[in-house]
Amino acid sequence: MLGMVLGVASLITVLSVMNGFSGELRQRILTLVPHGTVTAEQGQLMQWEPLAAQLAAQEGVIAVAPYISEKAILASDRLLRGAQLTAIDPARSQAIVDLNEVLVAGDALALEQTPFSVALGVSLARLLGVRPGDTVEVTVPRLTVTPLGVFPRTKRLTVVGLFEIGAQADTVQAYVSLQTGERLLGAVDGVTGLQLQTVNLDDAPEIVARLQQSLPDGLVALDWSQSQGSLFRAVKMEKIMVGVLLLSVVAVAAFNIVSTLVMSVAEKRRDIAVLRTMGARASGVMSIFVAHGLALALVGVSVGAVLGVMLALYIAPLTAFTESALGMKLFDPSVYFISELPSVLMWSDVLIIVIASLSLAFLATLYPAWRAARVAPAEVLRYE
Repeated sequence: MLGMVLGVASLITVLSVMNGFSGELRQRILTLVPHGTVTAEQGQLMQWEPLAAQLAAQEGVIAVAPYISEKAILASDRLLRGAQLTAIDPARSQAIVDLNEVLVAGDALALEQTPFSVALGVSLARLLGVRPGDTVEVTVPRLTVTPLGVFPRTKRLTVVGLFEIGAQADTVQAYVSLQTGERLLGAVDGVTGLQLQTVNLDDAPEIVARLQQSLPDGLVALDWSQSQGSLFRAVKMEKIMVGVLLLSVVAVAAFNIVSTLVMSVAEKRRDIAVLRTMGARASGVMSIFVAHGLALALVGVSVGAVLGVMLALYIAPLTAFTESALGMKLFDPSVYFISELPSVLMWSDVLIIVIASLSLAFLATLYPAWRAARVAPAEVLRYE
């Protein structure tokens, strides 16, 4: 019974924490990820203004903005770091990627007002050792032809803002204005693609799929579940695997039920024989031991479910209390991007865990109950 309590409680608590991590990850990453994008299969998207107007008129689309994206190398006085350089129009992109919501220093409009300026993630700025007002040298995969030869294109950019979402983007992402991106990358009259904002994040896959059917050949529409889908599928698979592994604790408890009932059958052989001689059927004897095993399991699963739900609901205050009692920080935000354990209790998970645990317990009772039903009264009572 205690095994059932521990197994069910740990399953509910751990899966709730994983739900919290998944939701936190989704919220943070999708802060800077558009609901959908439209790009050209080859090369840049030329003459994008008419296409942007056409997409904005589609049902379910509330904003469209151009962007240019390219990998680059950022260098300070002493350090080099690789980065994803994204050029956006802050005014057009405000409804899609609103930098002002995540900026911890500076202003998004400064990207347009200050020529050749850049906004960096706080972790990237920390690695480069720069602050707002400093300059970084950016090198892009474009060539500049000079009388002295061919050189990679480089330019000094002024840091005008720092943003933070508490995810990997803080370490690799850098934003410049669309005009700066066009000059750096030589994108004249062309962009990498168009960013889309739909009425609802969950409806984005359906809306983008409908847009794909109306787009001309050579254009590809992707929603966030496709561009970031591998990450969230990995998180979902991890949750399933952790659930299966923790279910083994319940399986061990179910094995204990088997051993308990087998010993009970051995001790009650005489009583079973007496019942059989008084007219009890084998199926009746079998149902007695099945009910005995299920009663043990039901008590254990019920107590474990209540304990697990309480832990899932109050894991954050318990973590804070533990940290204050120990005088140490269990989760350093600079390392884990979080300061406490997030937890989201899903009643569907609780129901699945309870049903799976009771199913394992029911299977565990079948063999001992079958043994009890096979007791031969004549052999047991021969010398009584």
